[in-house]
Amino acid sequence: MNKLTGWDDTIVALATAPGIGAIGVIRLSGKDALNIVNDLFTSKNLLEQPSHTIHVGFMKDGEKVLDEVVVSLFKGPASYTGEDVAEIGCHGSPFIEGQIIDACIKKGARLAKPGEFTQRAFLHGKLDLAQAEAVADLIASNTEASHQTALHTMRGGFSTKLKELRERLIRFSALIELELDFSQEDVEFADRKQFYDLIYEIQQTTTRLITSFRLGNVIKNGVSVAIIGKPNAGKSTLLNVLLNEDRAIVSDIPGTTRDTIEEVINIDGILFRLIDTAGIREHTNDVIEMAGVERSLEKMKQANLVLYLFDVNDDKSEVSHLGSEIEKHQLNYLLVGNKVDQLGEEETIIKFADSDRVVFISAKQNLHTGVLKERMVDAVLQGQVQTESTIITNARHYHALKEMEKSLVGIKNGLDSNLPGDLLSLDIRRCLYFLGEITGEVSNEDTLDYIFSKFCIGK
Repeated sequence: MNKLTGWDDTIVALATAPGIGAIGVIRLSGKDALNIVNDLFTSKNLLEQPSHTIHVGFMKDGEKVLDEVVVSLFKGPASYTGEDVAEIGCHGSPFIEGQIIDACIKKGARLAKPGEFTQRAFLHGKLDLAQAEAVADLIASNTEASHQTALHTMRGGFSTKLKELRERLIRFSALIELELDFSQEDVEFADRKQFYDLIYEIQQTTTRLITSFRLGNVIKNGVSVAIIGKPNAGKSTLLNVLLNEDRAIVSDIPGTTRDTIEEVINIDGILFRLIDTAGIREHTNDVIEMAGVERSLEKMKQANLVLYLFDVNDDKSEVSHLGSEIEKHQLNYLLVGNKVDQLGEEETIIKFADSDRVVFISAKQNLHTGVLKERMVDAVLQGQVQTESTIITNARHYHALKEMEKSLVGIKNGLDSNLPGDLLSLDIRRCLYFLGEITGEVSNEDTLDYIFSKFCIGK
């Protein structure tokens, strides 16, 4: 069945955010988009105007003037969706926008579903599926790193390499299947040495992309950071300093923080969700405080990064014990020695000279908190973010790549065992399937509907 079947009507939606604003943009796409807008636009005949032009005039519904607007024309296939597209820029009143959309519907358009414009772009070959999903990521990006990563994927940085590898694998698959037609003659059309090299190259690419998913999650979703420590270690003071505001109550009374407090900060383009927890101490008779401690321990286990705050005036052996205890849980952590203003920086460095992964600060005096931020970024990223390289941020892509990885192992094992072509072909087809699933060359209607339903309406 033609995958464009049922996509020949005209859709309309508000493309800008709902609510009062300076301007609103209403987008139409489909075979009747230009005719519908032309019927409502009385200042000139838009059907006679060239593509990629802008026109100012009045929009009318019969004799009723709706608004003075700016109409942009994009004739297919040279448009975002590949169809005829018109965009109406009107004043940003929800009432005016609603009036214009209603007038378009009366002329034969229908309201677009979430993501339907981008879905049409995919169906008309303007974007592959990975690029289409990157559009949604770009809209949702809230840091420089997430913006650059989504932009790189949307411009085809991810897809181009996968398509090239897929085409080469298809060629080898065709040659191997051709050998089956000449099985009685014992001939080889596919050079096994070249095939080995290709499988190795695909494995290297797949492994690198799978590995990048950890970083991709950090870029897309941010990093949860649990600030842990004994009562009065300075956890709430540190949270306030990092946020540059008084978010948490600071007191000398142990157990002041009874529940977790969560706030978000942006450090070098990465979102860190800071979680200030109740102070951890082994013996307390306060039922509420005990519940807070339990939550602290739970947050610590769930966090991407643990900042374990301690008082530099504490015994050195306690600090060493802290590191050992956290490592038992296999957590990513930094030990943060607070109150260096009391002990003195030189004395602190000498006292903890052989301690690893320790940052010394004074939260109260805002001393070396910039260094702590740098160490937090390094602890999570373990190097600089290379936004010009492909980084996987999409869980669907990650799972497809993991399945590809299994298929590639099967192909290589088959080559090592000199398996016949018909058995090799099974793993090759499986690998091709998951490669195509990422870019949308292999897809089904339910999958597409699910993916695009997560887009905003008008995109």
